[in-house]
Amino acid sequence: MKTTEPPAPVPAESGVPLTKDGPPSRAPAGEPRTKREGGVLNVFSHGILAIWAVMVALPLVWAVMTSFKDDASIFGSPWSLPDELHFENWSRAWTQAHMGDYFLNTVLVVGGSLVGTLVLGSMAAYVLARFEFPGNRFIYYLFIGGMSFPIMLALVPLFYVVNNMGLLNTIHGLILVYIAYSLPFTVFFLTAFFRTLPGSVAEAAFVDGASHSRTFFQIMLPMARPGLISVGIFNFLGQWNQYMLPTVLNTDEDKHVLTQGLVQLAVSQGYKGDWSGLFAGLVMAMLPVLAAYVVFQRQVVQGLTAGALK
Repeated sequence: MKTTEPPAPVPAESGVPLTKDGPPSRAPAGEPRTKREGGVLNVFSHGILAIWAVMVALPLVWAVMTSFKDDASIFGSPWSLPDELHFENWSRAWTQAHMGDYFLNTVLVVGGSLVGTLVLGSMAAYVLARFEFPGNRFIYYLFIGGMSFPIMLALVPLFYVVNNMGLLNTIHGLILVYIAYSLPFTVFFLTAFFRTLPGSVAEAAFVDGASHSRTFFQIMLPMARPGLISVGIFNFLGQWNQYMLPTVLNTDEDKHVLTQGLVQLAVSQGYKGDWSGLFAGLVMAMLPVLAAYVVFQRQVVQGLTAGALK
């Protein structure tokens, strides 16, 4: 009869605790080293992110702090906190430097162009993503080509086209140009997003008797909300900070946007020396961008990662 011999006892002086099934199994030799390398990598990556955060946040904080100083404090102690908050810098920039008028013009232009870009871009992207027809890929690659076309090459012919249409130095003319400028990226981004949405929902709507337009506006468009918010934020940043297009197409001082107003204010400082008003106007131009990102930062991340998660 074959028997099984018990395992050899482990000496007590070896320091290895005994268990019912014998000595415990040892962890792989490479595991502590892997954990150590992962910890070093995490420390390095967090350090790089911390340095990057300081490099980005420090100029913003300094600009806000400087906007509440007077001119003597700006040059005498540029890195110190203001001894007194000079709110008159902001009121002077808003009224005397006409930043209020520039701000209103920018809101009108960017608001109208953002709505038009999202509506037209989402409709075009939905058709290109959900329907197959002759020329589908050709039209899609035309939009892709628009992303790679330098805007500087189109400034001269664009000036003559806008002038011949009677839209030069007008708010609605600048809105149309902004829409055309932003459509390629919007269509490219939303086409990829609409392809990730389930097609069974649209098919169920068609079975229930919904038309194509009703299916798009009431069903598919709300489902694409994360993507719309993400591409809307990117377009808002690009259109709000746009300088080249309004400089060429909007030469009327009464219809200048914020970027043109800031340049004009900076040039005038060589004669007046109102640097505190300049920094106040600079902060006024930055605040809407920062506020938009702070409010919608979660939706931006969701829109960028939705395609990868589905």
